Parts: sequence; structure tokens; C-alpha cells
Amino acid sequence: MATEKHAGAPNVPAGWTRFWSRPIGWILDHVVYRTIVSGKSNIPAAGPVIFAGNHISFLDGPVMFGASPRPMHILVKKEMFKGFLGKVLKGSGQIPVDRAGDRTALHVGKQLLDTGRCVGILPEGTRGSGSAESISNGVAWLAVNSGATVIPVAILGTRTGDEHRDHIPTPRRRLYVSFGEPLTVQRRKGESGRASMDRAAAEIRDALAGHVRDAVRITGQALPAGSLPAEPTPQHRQTAVAGIPADHH
Repeated sequence: MATEKHAGAPNVPAGWTRFWSRPIGWILDHVVYRTIVSGKSNIPAAGPVIFAGNHISFLDGPVMFGASPRPMHILVKKEMFKGFLGKVLKGSGQIPVDRAGDRTALHVGKQLLDTGRCVGILPEGTRGSGSAESISNGVAWLAVNSGATVIPVAILGTRTGDEHRDHIPTPRRRLYVSFGEPLTVQRRKGESGRASMDRAAAEIRDALAGHVRDAVRITGQALPAGSLPAEPTPQHRQTAVAGIPADHH
């Protein structure tokens, strides 16, 4: 992977890796598929941004990448970094994640955010209903420790109805990517690290789940199997596992 050295920190992808793949993302969204993108004005023109998207298909990351007006580095499970696909992922600056619990990817993400870049994460971890009812604390750790703006991203149409999680959408299908209103999460005075992470994750989860509900209503595009995101409850406990953001199961 083309990387830059930062003192005392893991290697991070070089800046140029973000740009060569931008045309590929655009072609995927607007030539292979017909992607309707909304909410671009919610994205800060500069400064660190975390794009947190719901997860229903293995195409969610690439589609989010292609729809964003700013390039990003997406956290992807390390098993994907093999063969030709692995070379593409490395060359485009994506970040490998060890699902065994290694937090290196999170520290790489923080270093990227500290330099003002953008990081993409699918905090539900695995492909499912896409309702964002449960997310990992990894996105909260990044947000709290970097101070980056968080943009919830609703991705719809990459899997519909009863399609299997491994289904590849047929070309020219209409997809939807909606960038929601920005939020920031910070540690409160006197708050423990654990309490801070749990609260931040709950705030991000609620923002993402709410934005997905709104996108479903506005676009008319249902989540897989016709499911709708449930209203969040204070008792809901998100998965406290950092670093499993783009699992592609």
C-alpha cells in the first residue's frame, strides 16, 4: 500500500490514493447503475469527516465512495485485500480491518482524520437489514477522539426484497445515496471513557437509523425484505466492538 509515515503511528495511505479511483466510483454510480444522490450540501467542504453508512450489500462502500463529493478512505475487512481486488483496495487507499479485534485500523483512521481527510465506515459491521438498529463503537471512538464531523449516509437499492446478501444488483438499477445532517460528538466533563463511547455510539446510531427511515419514506425504496428501521429505544444496547465496520458478510 502506498503509505505515509507519521511519527509514533501506523502507516496511513498516501494522499494521492484518494484521487485516481474517483472516476471509477463515478462510473459505478452513474454508468453501471443509476444513482440518485441527495444531501451533498450537508458535507463540509474541508476538514475531517466520518461518513457512517448503513449496510445491506457489498456494494455499499463503493457506492458511497462514488457518490461523495469528497474522496474518502473506507474501512474494509482485511480478507478482501487479496488478489486483484486487494491491489485495487490498497491502491485506492482503503484501510484493512482485522475482525479479531486489532484496533490498528481505527488508529490509521484517526491519523487520516487528524490530517483533515475523510474516512468511511459501515458501523453495522455485517450486511443485514440496513436499519442501523445496532452499530459498533468503533465509529464512536473515531468521532470522539478526532473531533471529526459525522455524516450519516443512507444507502438504498443495493439489495432489495428477498435478494441474498451476496446478490449483485443488475446494471442500470436505480440506487439512492442520501447524506444526512452533520453531527459532532464529544466527551463530556467528568464522563468516563466507556460512558462517553456508549453515549456517542447511541447518538450516531439514532442519527443514522433516523436518516435511513427518512430516506426510505422520501424515496419509496424499501430496505431488504420490506423491513423498516425500528424506532430506537433508550434500552437498546449497541454492539461494543470497535474495528469491525465493513465486514461484508
